[in-house]
Amino acid sequence: MLRRLQPTVHAVCLRITGNPTDAADAAQEALIGIARGLGRFDGRSRFTTWAYRVATNAALDELRRRRRRPVAVELTEAEMERARVPVADDLGGVAERLDAGRALARLPVDYRAAVVLRDLCALDYAEIGEVLGIPPGTVRSRIARGRAALAPLLAEPGTGGTGDDGSDGGNRLGAERRPTI
Repeated sequence: MLRRLQPTVHAVCLRITGNPTDAADAAQEALIGIARGLGRFDGRSRFTTWAYRVATNAALDELRRRRRRPVAVELTEAEMERARVPVADDLGGVAERLDAGRALARLPVDYRAAVVLRDLCALDYAEIGEVLGIPPGTVRSRIARGRAALAPLLAEPGTGGTGDDGSDGGNRLGAERRPTI
């Protein structure tokens, strides 16, 4: 079971920490936590929601331990490929985009965690609230603010935003559309 969870846990940790080394440490801690905590899983939520909570908490703990690192970290194409989470078909392969990973790494961690759990892991607001330990209204606010902060980051040159040809680089930004990761 842990082998099947490992890629997903690592991907969540990588997207939240933005650093491959921190993500590996956080993923290892999360998997240990999941293995040790199986007896405490009470079934009130889906198992995957619980596992995302453990992974998210491990990633946030790792960020607190590693404050000396800069927030913006360049990920290699291979690292981003390993960070793919096959969750929702409607993501349209956007999770593979390096520019989204770079932009995400620049978001404040509270917004980043909420956006990752919603757009990458396809959790609903109640599940995200459960994972992060915050009310659904706060989840909505963090996702909205995170997406609003992502929009200009995705439009920056070199991050897949508007190019010299005037195209939007495939970004799904606009009043009614949200950036996806």
